[in-house]
Amino acid sequence: MKDLNYDINTQVIMKKGHPCGANLWEVVRLGADIKIKCLNCGRVVMIPRVEFNKKIKKIVQVGDKSE
Repeated sequence: MKDLNYDINTQVIMKKGHPCGANLWEVVRLGADIKIKCLNCGRVVMIPRVEFNKKIKKIVQVGDKSE
């Protein structure tokens, strides 16, 4: 398994794109489920952490919790 270091405000690219045409997402909430927001259309989706870890392709920019 690959080493995944992400936090709130981290921008990630998912393996499968969003129907709006973008595949860049921002992590909004962490926990057992992870809430991500599409940076193109603003749609918010919650997915289980295990599923998120499988579907993530690349971490573009690591955020921080302070914001």
